[in-house]
Amino acid sequence: MPVVDQRTAPRTPRRRPAPRLAVRKSPSRRGGTGRSRNLWPYALVAPAVGGMLYLLVYPLVRAVLISFQDFRLRQLIAGDADFVGLRNYRTLLTDPRFWEVVRRTFLFMAVNVVLIMVIATLVALMVERLGRIGRTVVLCSLVLAWAMPVVAATTVFQWLFHSEFGIVNWSLTSLGLDSFDRYPWFANGTAAFAILVTLIVWQSVPFAAITLYSALTTVSPELYESARLDGAGAGRIFRSVTFPILRPIFLLVVSLEVIWTFKAFVQIWVMTRGGPGDATTILPVYAVQTALSSQRYDLGSAASMVTVVLMSGVLVLYFRQMLRQEDETR
Repeated sequence: MPVVDQRTAPRTPRRRPAPRLAVRKSPSRRGGTGRSRNLWPYALVAPAVGGMLYLLVYPLVRAVLISFQDFRLRQLIAGDADFVGLRNYRTLLTDPRFWEVVRRTFLFMAVNVVLIMVIATLVALMVERLGRIGRTVVLCSLVLAWAMPVVAATTVFQWLFHSEFGIVNWSLTSLGLDSFDRYPWFANGTAAFAILVTLIVWQSVPFAAITLYSALTTVSPELYESARLDGAGAGRIFRSVTFPILRPIFLLVVSLEVIWTFKAFVQIWVMTRGGPGDATTILPVYAVQTALSSQRYDLGSAASMVTVVLMSGVLVLYFRQMLRQEDETR
């Protein structure tokens, strides 16, 4: 068989591909396509943003305008309210009852936030140390308690402390405390205040505990082992290892609980309507009472604006203090 040398073998010529015609897009078309592509995400978000502005911003702006007007029942129907400047705020700030309500609001907020954060931190630390079954049971219980509607939970607490049919009075009487037979819990200002604090804490602890437990899962176990090898106890480990890592989440939870307790209106209105007397009246309840009792919607709006300003001031001071402490520890 003859051997063909590759160097002398004839080569078949390759067909060159036909040159492609480059189609140039006009600048206007290219720019229009890019602009529409950039605006498309904003178009998708626009309905949600518009609904949020209408449901949140518009009522706030409307309340601000009413607080500067002479707005009563006649103006609500006719719609010819006159601007009176700061007269409503002067009337509000010179009312001794208003300042008593402010003091009670801050006391109510402080007691609730402290109890919520202490109990939630302890529950989160306990859940971290439980086994899989115990952790699942506790977390499911927290979620169920957190998911209960506010009005339903308030109604349950009303029946628990009912003077004749409540299980609390029955339990205390069964233990030999006959003084609690048909005891009127909601007729005593201190008792009603304590019941409301218990209700708010019971409703708020699940969210705070689950959030703090989620943050605890991000702490490396090696840090705990190193601290124990250095001879640190449980308290020292929490102060030096756990809390510095949880500080941002702790700050967030505290701010949310301040807002939650500041606007705790539904529980108080359903259970006591601010009574007995003014024992459970805080600023949101005071604003509604002022607006509904004498149809002074202008004073009620002014009280709502003062509530917003006070709550914002508390959060700003708290954030500044926490950020200052973080700067000092660096």
